[in-house]
Amino acid sequence: MDEEKLDEEVDSKHSEERKKGKAEEKKKKKRSPVSYAIEFAIYIILILGCVFWVPEHVIQRTVVNGESMENTLHTGESLLVEKVSYRFNDPQRYDIIVFYPEGRDVDEYYVKRIFGLPGETIQITGNDIYINGEKIEDGFAKNGMDDPGIAAEPLTLADDEYFVLGDNRMVSLDSRDPDLGPIKAEDIAGHVILRIWPLKKFGTLK
Repeated sequence: MDEEKLDEEVDSKHSEERKKGKAEEKKKKKRSPVSYAIEFAIYIILILGCVFWVPEHVIQRTVVNGESMENTLHTGESLLVEKVSYRFNDPQRYDIIVFYPEGRDVDEYYVKRIFGLPGETIQITGNDIYINGEKIEDGFAKNGMDDPGIAAEPLTLADDEYFVLGDNRMVSLDSRDPDLGPIKAEDIAGHVILRIWPLKKFGTLK
């Protein structure tokens, strides 16, 4: 009888210890309002970063509006523009870029292709493009050029300037136009790397 009583007391003791242990675990798991507030603030910062900081400094989606880059790009197509590589490497000839024609203070941008690089001398004769006196390859043009604009005579670019053209030369407003002219490096927003819409044309761009 005493042995049974002892067993009951031991079981009771273990049961109380288990309850006590669970209560302590619950207490540990219970979080303070401050920890919830910190977690919420972190989520908000991450969301704001994705909405504002990433498009401004890393990668951005843009939509083509106009005919100036046909047949490479068409109105309504969605593109991804990356904004990191040009912080470490200079833009290259034939890159398709997004830039601000009136400076970054004006929320308007164009999409064109680079032909002339800083310090080079560019001249357009007929439909031929010459860099430092040598004709370069141009397999991007949809049509010919009716007006070489300011590049009719040799034009030497400054150390921070790029000469850009649209692939649809007959309708493109580009560096040939005296109102636009060469593009300053500081006004280049990014490098167009990918067409994401329509899906049947998804892929990198050349």
